[in-house]
Amino acid sequence: MNGTGTAAEDRVFAALANATRREVLRLLRERGPQPVQALADHFDMRRPSLSEHLRVLREAGLVSEQRSGRQRIYRLQAAPLAEVQEWLHPYERFWRDRLKDLGELLDRLPDDGRS
Repeated sequence: MNGTGTAAEDRVFAALANATRREVLRLLRERGPQPVQALADHFDMRRPSLSEHLRVLREAGLVSEQRSGRQRIYRLQAAPLAEVQEWLHPYERFWRDRLKDLGELLDRLPDDGRS
């Protein structure tokens, strides 16, 4: 990622911005591929609403859909998350450095004797 973001990258970030979609990804990560109905059982929403969330995830490349008879099975596609991790890495390093600096500052402060 070069800071300008491509349409594909923007779709991934937009998909991750929604709590329901993040929960769908968590369910697929933890429980493996699942039919729509199994996913729908976890949410208090109508199936067309969940289908819309799944469409957004599919268009972002975060899930794939496979038809098995009358069922649609969804599977996590984690590759686009590597781009998110790559984008977040400098921020993780930033906060790790700041916390290290804070720890060093606290270590230099005199102990006031309180417990």
